[in-house]
Amino acid sequence: MQDKIWLSSPHLSGNELQFIEDAFQKNWITSIGDNIDEFEFSLKNFLNNDTEVCVLNSATSAIHLALILLGITKGDEVLTSTFSFIASANPIVYCGAAPIFIDSEPETWNMCPIALEEAIKDRISKGKKPKAILLIHLYGMPAKMDEILAIGSKYGIPIIEDAAESLGSKYKGKPCGVFGQFGILSFNGNKIITTSGGGALVCHSKEDKEKAIFLSTQARDLAPHYQHSNIGYNYRMSNIIAGIGRGQMEVLAERVQARRKMHDFYFTLCKDIDGIEVFSEPNNDFYSNHWLSAIIIDVKKTGKTREDLRLALLDENIESRPLWKPLHIQPVFSNTSYYGNKVAETLFDNGLCLPSGSNLTDNDRNRIANVFKNVFSN
Repeated sequence: MQDKIWLSSPHLSGNELQFIEDAFQKNWITSIGDNIDEFEFSLKNFLNNDTEVCVLNSATSAIHLALILLGITKGDEVLTSTFSFIASANPIVYCGAAPIFIDSEPETWNMCPIALEEAIKDRISKGKKPKAILLIHLYGMPAKMDEILAIGSKYGIPIIEDAAESLGSKYKGKPCGVFGQFGILSFNGNKIITTSGGGALVCHSKEDKEKAIFLSTQARDLAPHYQHSNIGYNYRMSNIIAGIGRGQMEVLAERVQARRKMHDFYFTLCKDIDGIEVFSEPNNDFYSNHWLSAIIIDVKKTGKTREDLRLALLDENIESRPLWKPLHIQPVFSNTSYYGNKVAETLFDNGLCLPSGSNLTDNDRNRIANVFKNVFSN
C-alpha cells in the first residue's frame, strides 16, 4: 500500500520550533507572552486593515465571543449559511439563540443574498427581527460581500464574517475577515496555516479586543483576589501554540500559492472531462486561497457519481470527502427554519473535496491524475 495522500494535512516550515523554544526559555507556558503578542501583530499586519486581533483556542470560541459581544442571548435569531461545517452554527445554540439557515447561491456556494433578504422580511413580518448575520466564506471562496453588506445595512443587522477557511482570500482586493463587525479565523490542523488547534477573533476596536480577552480568560475582575461579575470562558490561546502560529505566518503567502497551484492542477486535469466542474472564482472580484479544491460531477454526462470517484481514490489510499451536508438537513437541526431552494443540497449530492495540501508532491499529483483517468476513461 502506498503512503496516504491526505485531504489537507499540516505543513510546517521548521521555524516554528525556535518560537516554541523561546516560550520554554522564558517560562511563558501560559496564556500570555511574546508569541501571543507577535502572532496577533503579524495577523493584524497581514489583514492590512484597521483591525485588532485576539487569538483564541478555536474558531468556534471566536464565533461564540462575537455573538456575546453583539448581545446575542436566549430567544434571539441569527441568520447563517446552511452549507457549512456545524461549528459555525453551534455557538448560536450555546447562546440560547436559534439559527435560521440560508441557502447557497451557485456561483460562490456561499450565502444567497436573495434568500437572505427573503428570510429577513419574513422573520420581521412574524415579529422576530434577526439579531445578526453569520456568513461563511466556503472553502476559501469569498462570499458576495457587496450584496450581503448592503442587506445588513438596509435592515440594521450586524454581520459576523466566518473566514475560518479563507485566510489569504480577498474580495475586490480586500482581505476576507475584515468586512463584518467581527471576523473569525481558524488555525485548525487542516487549515491553510495551523497552530495544531486555534482561532482568532478579528475586531475593529481595541475596546472590543479587550472585552474579548476579558471574557476568554474567565472574566476576572480587576481585584487582588479572584472576583467575577460576569460569566467567562477558558478560550485564550496558549503562548506555546502561538509560537507555531508565528512560524506559520512566515510562510502564509507561500501556502496560499501552493493551494492555488493545486486548484490549477485540477482545472487542467478536468478541462477535457465533460461533466466535471472545478469550483473556481466567478470573476476577478474574487480571489480564493483555494483552501480545499472541489468539483461537481454531472452523473448524466459522466456516467459516474461523486461516490464512484471517492471510492476509487480511497482504493488508492487517497483521501477525498463529500461537500458539507447542509445544516438544515442535519438531524440535530431538523426543526430549524430554512430559506432558499435546493442549491446546497444539490452541491452536497454531487460534489467532492479533493486533496489540496500545500505539501503535495508531483508524485502525489500523478497518483491522483491516474485515478481520474481510470474512472473517467470512457
